[in-house]
Amino acid sequence: MPECLVVDDSRVVRKAARRMLEAQGFAVREAEDGAEAVAACRAALPDLVLLDWNMPVMDGLSCLRALRAEWGAAEPLVMLCTTEAAMERIVVALEAGAQEYIMKPFDEAILADKLAALGLGAGA
Repeated sequence: MPECLVVDDSRVVRKAARRMLEAQGFAVREAEDGAEAVAACRAALPDLVLLDWNMPVMDGLSCLRALRAEWGAAEPLVMLCTTEAAMERIVVALEAGAQEYIMKPFDEAILADKLAALGLGAGA
């Protein structure tokens, strides 16, 4: 069973993402910020990190850069998640090493499509 670490400072968002990911066949762990996410990855590297951009303590982009510095470009797969649709932000995320990008709010169909593009989830 693939594992996803959901990283978001909103408990409501984490709970919604957990429900959608579990429906796609994932085991899910949660973290409230980027620093918690890096620690969680050190404890057990997940297959996928669903990573919010805007968080206190350590934001998503800083977390992404920390993950890439420690584990390299290939793992874990990172899907950056944000409300900001500006193309420049998407480019920054992809250049920093995110494999995919998803806009909030997202639903299960959108998430399933993104997971399939990464070769993960029920549709893969």
